[in-house]
Amino acid sequence: MKKPLLVILTLLLLVSNSFGQKNQLKAFIDYKSYYSPEQGPYIDLQFQFVAYTIKFAPVDSVLQAKIAVSTIVTSQPSGDTVYTNAFALESPRMRDSIVEDFFDNIRIPLQPGNYIAHVSLTDLNGKDKSLDGQIEMTISEKYSKVSTSDILIAEVASPSSNMESPFQKSGYEILPRISNFYSQVMTNIPYYVELYNTNQIQDSSFGLRQQIVSTQTNQIMPGFSRFTKIKASPVVPILRNIDISKLPSGSYHLTLEIIDRNSKTIGEAADYFFERINDIEVAENTDEIILDPSFQASLTDDSLDYYLASLIPIARPAEVKSIMKTLKAKSPDLNRKHIQQFWVQTSGANAASQWLTYKQNVQLVQKNYGNNFQDGFETDRGRVFLQYGQPNTIIVRETSPSEYPYEIWHYYKIKTFSNKRFVFYNPDLVNNAYRLLHSDMVGEQQNYKWQEMLVKRNSSNSSVDSKSGNEQYGGNSNYYYKQD
Repeated sequence: MKKPLLVILTLLLLVSNSFGQKNQLKAFIDYKSYYSPEQGPYIDLQFQFVAYTIKFAPVDSVLQAKIAVSTIVTSQPSGDTVYTNAFALESPRMRDSIVEDFFDNIRIPLQPGNYIAHVSLTDLNGKDKSLDGQIEMTISEKYSKVSTSDILIAEVASPSSNMESPFQKSGYEILPRISNFYSQVMTNIPYYVELYNTNQIQDSSFGLRQQIVSTQTNQIMPGFSRFTKIKASPVVPILRNIDISKLPSGSYHLTLEIIDRNSKTIGEAADYFFERINDIEVAENTDEIILDPSFQASLTDDSLDYYLASLIPIARPAEVKSIMKTLKAKSPDLNRKHIQQFWVQTSGANAASQWLTYKQNVQLVQKNYGNNFQDGFETDRGRVFLQYGQPNTIIVRETSPSEYPYEIWHYYKIKTFSNKRFVFYNPDLVNNAYRLLHSDMVGEQQNYKWQEMLVKRNSSNSSVDSKSGNEQYGGNSNYYYKQD
């Protein structure tokens, strides 16, 4: 597929004197592409501002934030500017100190092609709280044919006749949900999509097919498929809700396809990637689990605790809790059933082969990253390797006159994310005990003064939180970090 239809970018602060501050300004940006028969293709550039990182000031006995938003869109690869906009955004007024995230949407007409949106944000109530970021955008040429818009997930959707609202869609005001993570307490996925040019279909019988497909097994999840007949029109808006309360933990694609009477897809399918956590533990009645001899042949009694614990780097929080509970039970039979059940739940029919591949990786990280007080999978490098796979490149610098030993791992692709890096270092200088110092991967430890931490070997009296402006790091770590 051309791109994940949900591209999430965390805009990170670039002002040096605020690095590492918990209250730094944060926002999320996403975009969705649509088509209007009157105006042509356009995108909605969506913003979610993280309330706790923004200064709310008193206004008429209530609290309100004010953000300066500047957007420049350039065409690629020429770099020509095709759109500019700058304005001051006022948040909804909050009546007490418990403030909530707020949203904005900018509608931008764009012809088919590749673009970059450059965004600058400044908290007008917060001194020196600014950030810059960018997001790549692709506008398809599909809209002259039978096609669909991107899938918009709704945080809140309600009927509305306010045509002035930037969130107005076909009689609904839809606040976007930008995160694609669904915890156990979230039981629904409300989505909006538009179908275009179905009046061009010659066959009078056609419809929209909805499916949820597991990324681990590539299998269609039973109980979540739906087919709806469509009445032909230049634009057909659809607002639906999917009950995911019984969808197990995993990563999935929601796919929407316009199909003919023979179930053949017409045009390009719409796709939305998401992740779900839903507590699923090993069955309380372990007698229901039948051990597979071919699966169990790879496990010996003296290795059961080790290999069960080795699942922790790739397990979700609820699964980690279940693993720890099983380990405390000290039951070889329960250990075997838990390991097998884990892979059946995550990999389905491919459980045995996926387990053997993972077992080989566990042995590899034990050999390369284990030390005299940690197993390989317990180390930071081992955990990252098991969780994300083998990096595309590794830069190793074990000796440097000014820096601690360090490694920089570069992944070209991790799920929907591109060009992610991990910096590990060994401040103890012994035991092969490298620690994760910094990563730009979402959800990982981020330390934007990691270079200062590396050279602290020769500047132990300096403070990484110092605002003195001393940026003389020494060494070549920044050069290696920026290499493609």
